[in-house]
Amino acid sequence: MTDATSDVQLDGMRVDYTLEGIDIDQLAPTWHEQLARWLAEAEEAGVAEPNAMVLATADPNGRPSSRTVLCKRLDPRGVVFYTNYTSAKSHDLRHGRTASATFPWYPLHRQVHVRGAVEEATPEEADDYWATRPRGAQLGAWASAQSAVVADRRVLDEALEGAARRFADTDKVPRPPHWGGWRIVPEQVEFWQGRENRMHDRLRFEVDGHDRSWRVHRLAP
Repeated sequence: MTDATSDVQLDGMRVDYTLEGIDIDQLAPTWHEQLARWLAEAEEAGVAEPNAMVLATADPNGRPSSRTVLCKRLDPRGVVFYTNYTSAKSHDLRHGRTASATFPWYPLHRQVHVRGAVEEATPEEADDYWATRPRGAQLGAWASAQSAVVADRRVLDEALEGAARRFADTDKVPRPPHWGGWRIVPEQVEFWQGRENRMHDRLRFEVDGHDRSWRVHRLAP
């Protein structure tokens, strides 16, 4: 039997990082200002979905999961994404109360890693973001029991059609009680910039456990 990976030369796949680096004195005063700066630069550079971040959680047995979500709020309190509160990720977050997320901006040879405790966004925050969602996405939130096993695609299509009928005479689709936001409250935020010879720049904002002030450290690559 032929190895399906025999034609994929993984050991030769690499990118030489040659873009300009970053030092501590070039960082913004706070982690959230620096993250906002790099988000803006990623958007300006045409990076697809620059607010996409890979969210990592663990279930009660310690088994990790990761998936891509969209950051929809950034402020000094943390980064916020929205989801179904009955989803697998929400079950993980309620149990473990911690998470990490990575913003991967491959064209810029950059990543940002955020790690910390989690908390639910306020209903007011969820309502504000819900109002900006397209109607189709709102109906989808009502139709999908996220992470539940379904028999086939038809089940999903029929559920969406049912939600459309339910709210056909409603100008504004209400936010489902099972849908809202999670905030990662950072304890560490690392800014990673690829450099030549794999000697990457890694600058980490870290909150002090005693006085809750922030420190910045350079890490070895």
